[in-house]
Amino acid sequence: MSLTKYSKEEVKELSMIDIAYEIMLEENQAKNFQDIFKLVAEAKDYEEEEKQQFISQFYTDLNIDGRFLSVGSNLWGLKHWYPFDQTVEDAFVAEEKPKKKKAKKKKAKEEPVVEDEVLLEDDLAVEPEESEELFEDEVDTLEKDLDKGDEDEDEDEK
Repeated sequence: MSLTKYSKEEVKELSMIDIAYEIMLEENQAKNFQDIFKLVAEAKDYEEEEKQQFISQFYTDLNIDGRFLSVGSNLWGLKHWYPFDQTVEDAFVAEEKPKKKKAKKKKAKEEPVVEDEVLLEDDLAVEPEESEELFEDEVDTLEKDLDKGDEDEDEDEK
């Protein structure tokens, strides 16, 4: 590990993210988050309780620090390993697991698709002339109600 250039006291003083950076430089390959944290925790001599306490902070720091890059499937690498125009998918196509094919279920009776029915004037129950008369009756009723409302307002003002 490139952390050998540091004394044990110096390693304890280093931040977890700096230790992770040193580890990644030496390993020179993308690593799983859990593996990185395990190596950092070993370098810092963390007890199990301290690991539980610091893992979320380490994950946050890893996301925020501009030197690291998530390359998918919980793998992390150093940003300078990847050319700017190279996509992460190109780098780790081999890492993807093939998708399992699901067993096809037999469909119970397929129901025919019913399209929306278009109604024509001939299909309407009310004849066009009747519908015009109904409309005119409704308009007359509304006009009477409005006139009555105006009369009520005039009486209120007096």
